[in-house]
Amino acid sequence: MTPKPKQKKNTNKTHILTRYGIITILFLAFSIAVVAKLFKTTVIEAPEWNERAHKELSRTSVIAPERGNILASNGNILACNLKVYDVKLDLRHNKVKDAGLPWAKIDSLADSLDYHYPRVRNLNQHPDTFKKYSWHTRLKKEFEKDFNKRPRALRIAQKKTIEDFERIRNFPYLKDFKGKGTRIPVYREEKNVRIYPYGRMAFRSIGRVNENSETGEFHGYSGLEKDLDSLLYGKPGEAKKVALTSGISNWVSTPAVRGFDIHTTIDIDLQDMLEQELLNVCSQSGAEWGTAILMEVATGEIKAISNIELLDDGTYGEALNRAVQAFEPGSVMKPISLMIAFEDGLVKSVNDIVDCSPFQKTTDPHAPSVKTMKQVIEMSSNTGIARVIFRKYAADPALYYDRLASIGFFEKINSGIAGECIPRVRKLLPKDSRGNNITMTARHLDLARQAYGYNTEIPPLYTLSIYNAIANGGKYVRPHLVRALKFEDGRDSVLPIQYIRERICSEENARRVRECIREVVWGEHGTARAVRDDRVEVVGKTGTAFPVEKGVYNRAKRRYAFAGFFPYEQPRYSCMALVLGPAGTSANRTSGQVVKNMAVKMFSRGMLNNTSTYTGERTPGVPVIAASEKVAAREITKALGIERTKRVKPNAEGEGERGVMPNVIGYDAPSAVKILETRGIDVILRGSGRVVSQSVGKDQRIAPGTKVVLNLRV
Repeated sequence: MTPKPKQKKNTNKTHILTRYGIITILFLAFSIAVVAKLFKTTVIEAPEWNERAHKELSRTSVIAPERGNILASNGNILACNLKVYDVKLDLRHNKVKDAGLPWAKIDSLADSLDYHYPRVRNLNQHPDTFKKYSWHTRLKKEFEKDFNKRPRALRIAQKKTIEDFERIRNFPYLKDFKGKGTRIPVYREEKNVRIYPYGRMAFRSIGRVNENSETGEFHGYSGLEKDLDSLLYGKPGEAKKVALTSGISNWVSTPAVRGFDIHTTIDIDLQDMLEQELLNVCSQSGAEWGTAILMEVATGEIKAISNIELLDDGTYGEALNRAVQAFEPGSVMKPISLMIAFEDGLVKSVNDIVDCSPFQKTTDPHAPSVKTMKQVIEMSSNTGIARVIFRKYAADPALYYDRLASIGFFEKINSGIAGECIPRVRKLLPKDSRGNNITMTARHLDLARQAYGYNTEIPPLYTLSIYNAIANGGKYVRPHLVRALKFEDGRDSVLPIQYIRERICSEENARRVRECIREVVWGEHGTARAVRDDRVEVVGKTGTAFPVEKGVYNRAKRRYAFAGFFPYEQPRYSCMALVLGPAGTSANRTSGQVVKNMAVKMFSRGMLNNTSTYTGERTPGVPVIAASEKVAAREITKALGIERTKRVKPNAEGEGERGVMPNVIGYDAPSAVKILETRGIDVILRGSGRVVSQSVGKDQRIAPGTKVVLNLRV
């Protein structure tokens, strides 16, 4: 008999060999498959894989450059880039469990978000608003969804700083997650935004940027941001794909070049002053809009530019840049015509006389009928300036256009302000564009009107540029907003002073025109006598024109213009203001006051080569005590030691009928707020002092919650 142990040993050996055989066959089959796949990939499919690799490695991505800053004349930043973050919550992160959510902590998170980063303003003012927009409602809605249907990127804060992110990171519930980056459900997305530290100041001149939805690039669409976009934007870089041992990565082949910093001519202090003066004049006169420009005579640097407009809520805000839009100028054109007359030898002295009797359907209401050149400008004689121009251009009216063109009047200034228009003055040819004859009578009528500022459209900037040349002894410098370009390495490229024309008139003729313009303010019959101020000698010319609406003149409104310069003896600044307001006032009382007040304030600050005492802004007069619910005039005057005061009496309409808007003009702010809030009216205060206007007129029907804006002024 064969021993059993020996048979068992043989059986185990067979099983082991069988297993090894199966494993060997499997490995051999796998190796054959790998080799076959390798052969197929490297030999048979090699062209296809090589093409795909080449396509992937040849892909490039654009590196957006950093946009340059816009700087004020003193280096203060007017526009710059800021890195901000959107803070988001990944509710499908593996650390956000589907079950067993800590609702108490989530409620605490909602409380923190509602306090620091509410979804809407004034969240707690109404229960319905809180219920609808509270983070409690939003988080509960998102967390109760199925895990796979929750949002991956629930934005809980937008455009915040890194400090905001760290604060949110330590809010209840979120602070329980340990780790960084993708290991926790709360994360941040970086983006660059354009910020404007001075807010709406010089808004239209500085401009704004927007994002191209297709390319994702940011480019300017208004103001300097648009006009200088190619310099501010910089040059995009390029990154290529490269194969590394750890995979494919980006390799910067061409670095992005940062845009230039643009050093502007804007003076922050002067800009603030000009905006305030224009706002004051517009609010006092009830103007629809106003524009003003302040320029340095010798260099043509635009130091301040302001545009405001009456908004629907009764307040004034930044408006379309009308400084470069064309309008019928009115009588501010007359000094320009007189300058041409002096240069052409039509008059040789400021005391030359001209007949100012009715001419070309125009009469002169001012006596005498024969005036000197001084009196023609002083009294703003339409017939006088027209007769002077007719001495040369009556024979061929088209030559007047050519004469304006010869001084560069129709050339684009390229000031750096977006939307710049050129003057529109019709050339008075004997035939129109269709070949029809135009009578000499019609051409003469148009020539007369062009000479004194009608039948033409001229942007305020162009008008001011000629006045600036007259103040500058005939040198026609180019108005500009850009002083220098600053390179990435810190070097400055200062732009030289440019001239539209080296000279548009002789120095002597410029002096004669200045002498005539002076009479407008300082003459006995000047049309701008209210612009006088003994502290600084301002000179300039007024002009009025009716606006054209729907093809006809609207005689219920007028555009009031004043263009001039100061100080008279050694002009340092030229300034022009244009205001559209109701008929019944004058350029003397509106735009002229903007220029005068700017000159006085600059004098008081020592900006006109004088010693600053700040007394120039203190207008002597009797102190005014605003109307108030509390009669405390005696206590106030006694405490301040004031002998004489002027008191605004309480408005009898302050109480008025319930359900209608009361008249609170003249009241101090606390009294006005009390009167309005007792009727359920929400009050917004603008300025300081007593109420000078209200956005909702008296006796208008109101309901609780109505908002009214009160403009205050000292």
